[in-house]
Amino acid sequence: MSYGATLQKEAMHILKLTSRTFYIPIKLLNPILRETVGSAYLCMRAIDEIEDHEELSSDTKQHLLRSTSQLLQTQFDPHAYQQLLKPYENLLPEVTLRLHDWLTVCPAGIIDKVKKSTSIMADGMAKWVEKDWIVKTKEDLDDYTYYVAGLVGVMLSDIWEWYDGTKTNRDLAIGYGRGLQAVNMLRNQDEDAERGVHFIPNGWGRNEMFDYAHAHLEMADKYITSIDTKNILLFCKIPLALAKKTLKALNKGEEKMGRAEVESTVNEILENH
Repeated sequence: MSYGATLQKEAMHILKLTSRTFYIPIKLLNPILRETVGSAYLCMRAIDEIEDHEELSSDTKQHLLRSTSQLLQTQFDPHAYQQLLKPYENLLPEVTLRLHDWLTVCPAGIIDKVKKSTSIMADGMAKWVEKDWIVKTKEDLDDYTYYVAGLVGVMLSDIWEWYDGTKTNRDLAIGYGRGLQAVNMLRNQDEDAERGVHFIPNGWGRNEMFDYAHAHLEMADKYITSIDTKNILLFCKIPLALAKKTLKALNKGEEKMGRAEVESTVNEILENH
């Protein structure tokens, strides 16, 4: 097996370990899209693990995120990245330590867009670490969800256009990402509160947060209407369907969907596709 093929196989393995939700639709993509979306997702996951880390101090997180953001704006020096992470290599997960590998498996024609989105995301995350993730207004919530999820939508839109010229609305793409993120926030509200993180704006209750999630999932529905490529459409439909069903479960007071329901939801989409 060639070095590239080995890396690609390892990327899918790490993807499976880090995100069940995205592993399923990524695995269903054709080979070129699979390696592109897979590597892009892992790049963003690499920095996300720094932002979410429970043992790193706020200053350390800001330093790592901002420095990584700068490295992504250049040729990306793997040695400089390795030196940056060295003092924390025993604390950080493999997906973060191997950011250069995920960049390596990304096709040359789209790598700059992936690096740019990931760089903006890292910088935005650093800003929110500095603010202690204190969301006071809807504008704050929009800003935070743009950096951690809206940018995923933008990057996916860049990938679709690069792949076969599929043009999508960037605002709706951001809405798609925000919708998925809002569902995650509702699902993890108690966990977040335990670690002192409060993503719900002042004066909002759970109902307003549900409204926010619904409004953005409606944008996601509109987003996918401009996609004709079956393989891309399938990819977009799965996380969206899972988010909608999770929202329904949360509305009924259930914690989340069971694995059997996840599988039946995916199978339903595959059968109707």
